[in-house]
Amino acid sequence: MTSSLLFNVTTLAYMASMVVFFAFLASKNKILGVAGSVIAYAGFLIQTVAIGLRWKESYDMGVGHAPLSNLYESVVFFSWTIILIFAFIDIKYKYRVVGAFVVPFALLGMAWAQLGMSSGIEPLVPALQSNWLLYHVVTCFLGYAAFAVACGISIMYIIKAKYEEGASSASAGGLMAMFPPIRVLDDLNYRAIMIGFPLLTLGIITGAAWANYAWGTYWSWDPKETWSLIVWFVYAAFLHARFTRGWVGKRAAWLSIIGFAATIFCYLGVNLFLSGLHSYGSTKM
Repeated sequence: MTSSLLFNVTTLAYMASMVVFFAFLASKNKILGVAGSVIAYAGFLIQTVAIGLRWKESYDMGVGHAPLSNLYESVVFFSWTIILIFAFIDIKYKYRVVGAFVVPFALLGMAWAQLGMSSGIEPLVPALQSNWLLYHVVTCFLGYAAFAVACGISIMYIIKAKYEEGASSASAGGLMAMFPPIRVLDDLNYRAIMIGFPLLTLGIITGAAWANYAWGTYWSWDPKETWSLIVWFVYAAFLHARFTRGWVGKRAAWLSIIGFAATIFCYLGVNLFLSGLHSYGSTKM
């Protein structure tokens, strides 16, 4: 049994979970909603084992590092954190329909990693040979995952708000009846961002400490650093607007979606398209 095989099984599990969640949307059968969550959790457990196995494989090869060092490993870990944050929201609030808008993010990550990337285990470049790698990557990706969940919830909010604007007061059935009330969706969006923002802040702080260890300076206005600061400011603006100006509803939902788009560019766009201290080509973070 290899980690690659288990990652393939994970991808199939997330695909099955997504299909079941879509069937749940179509049929409104609560059993399918529970099944979608259970399959996602099963995939999460398999992926957890696969990540641990890949870590062991790196030591068996004499490389010996946490599986967080290249683009393949980071995308796999990102998918894992998305399901982790989804599981927290799902278990706490039990709005199964959220899975139809969040699990696809994890599936896309796993499918891209498995079909479009090299999965080889390679030695760390000198800049990555530090325990700060683990602290920085874990905190950043947990924050990114919370923002992914917030984005999925915000998409739900916009769909439901648009439907309610065009629907008569008498029409309460149909697909939209399965969605949580828009006030609940707005609150879930806020709560997800309140999970992600402190984690992103910790990620930036640990990244600065790592930069000082690797390059002798805490901040160098590298494109990755600059974009991480942009993402931080977007979500800081979200929280500031909510606390001081009472921003809720559509404006908050759109800002959440914009924030996640900036997050994805910070994570992938900078790595793949911009040069700098973090541009380890298409394989390094």
